[in-house]
Amino acid sequence: MQVRPISSEQHLAYIVQRTSVSFLQTPAWGKAKAGWQSESLGWFENDQLVGAGLVLLRKVPKVSKYLAYLPEGPDLDWTNAPMVETALAALVDYAKVRGVFQIKMGPHTWVNRWHSETLKNVIAAESAKSIAQVNPDETNISGVALTHQLKSLGWKQRKADESGFGDYQPRYVFQISLAGKTEDDIFAAFNQQWRRNIRKAEKEGVVVRRGSATDLPAFHACYVETAKRDRFTPRSLNYFKTMWDAMSAETSERISVFIAEHPDYSGAIAATTMTQVGSHVWYSYGASTTAARDLRPSNAVQWAMIQEAISKQAEVYDMRGISDTLDSKNHLFGLIQFKLGTGGYAQEYVGEWDFVIAPLWAKAFDLYMSRR
Repeated sequence: MQVRPISSEQHLAYIVQRTSVSFLQTPAWGKAKAGWQSESLGWFENDQLVGAGLVLLRKVPKVSKYLAYLPEGPDLDWTNAPMVETALAALVDYAKVRGVFQIKMGPHTWVNRWHSETLKNVIAAESAKSIAQVNPDETNISGVALTHQLKSLGWKQRKADESGFGDYQPRYVFQISLAGKTEDDIFAAFNQQWRRNIRKAEKEGVVVRRGSATDLPAFHACYVETAKRDRFTPRSLNYFKTMWDAMSAETSERISVFIAEHPDYSGAIAATTMTQVGSHVWYSYGASTTAARDLRPSNAVQWAMIQEAISKQAEVYDMRGISDTLDSKNHLFGLIQFKLGTGGYAQEYVGEWDFVIAPLWAKAFDLYMSRR
C-alpha cells in the first residue's frame, strides 16, 4: 500500500464511482479553505487506486512543518480491518516525508443512531441529559470495531468540549432517510408543528426560490443577522463567494442557495446553502431574520430543500451538526428540538482522531493556535 498525490481529475473520477463521500473531501473544498494548503491523495495497492482523500495542510510559521487534516475522510473501506491498518500506516509514512507533525482525520463512518420518537420520549420524561446516555436504536458493528482498531493503532481522540459538538467537525448529526420515499411520505413523518408551520408559511405568502451566485449577498445579510442573534462570529461574504466559485466549477450540482422572501419584507427572510455529492445532500449553512419569524420561513426553506433533494434522487438529507444535549435548559437545546420535528434520526460518527508524529511540534502548535 502506498499513498501519493493524485490530480483533482483523478480524485473526482474516484468520487463519481462512489455512492457518496463527504463534500469536505472534494477537491473544491480545499480551494475554499483560506490559510490551508490542500492536496488530493490516493491510496494505491499494486498500482490500483483503492482510496482517496483531501488533506488540508496548516503550516507552522517560518518552518516547513505541518498539521495534516482530512475532514470527514479519507474515503477508504473502513469495514476491512487489514486494509485499514496498512492504509493508515501508509498515510503516516507519507506524512513523515511531507514534514507533518500530526495527522487529524474523521472517518465518515457511523456508530449509533437514535430515532426521533426515542429522543422525544426521553426529553418528555427528562430521563437523560445527553444523547450518549440513551440506548441507541441502531448500532453499526463495523463502526464500533473501527473505534477499537484506531485505539489499538495508536490514534487518539480528544474529549468533546462542553458544547457536545465534537472536535473540528460535529460528532453528532441529524439526518432524514429519503431512500424510496415520496414527498408525501416525508411530509407525513413531520410532527404536527412542522406541518402546521409549512402550511402557514405558504398561506402567508412566503415564497422560496432556488437562487444563484447573485443571491449570495442577500444570503449573507440574513446570515450576519443570525450570527449576531445567536452570538457566533460570522464568515465573510468573500468566504461564501470563494466556496461557491470553487464548488460550482467542480460541478453545477455541487452547491445551491435557497432564498425565502415575502412581499412585506425587503431581502431574504430566511436563506440556506445546500451541497450534494452522489446520493447525499447536506444543509450546510442557514439563516433567518427575527422580524419575519412568525411567518415560519425556516420551515419553508427546509421543506423546499428536501423537495429538491428528493427530485435529485438523494437518499440522505443531512441537517448537519447537533449538540448531544437533551437538557431543555441548555442554550443549544433548540437546535435538536427544531430538527427532531422532521421525524429523522440523530447519528453519531466515530469522530475525529489524531496521530501525533512529533509530540513537541504538536504541543507547540496547539499553544500557538490557542493564542491566536
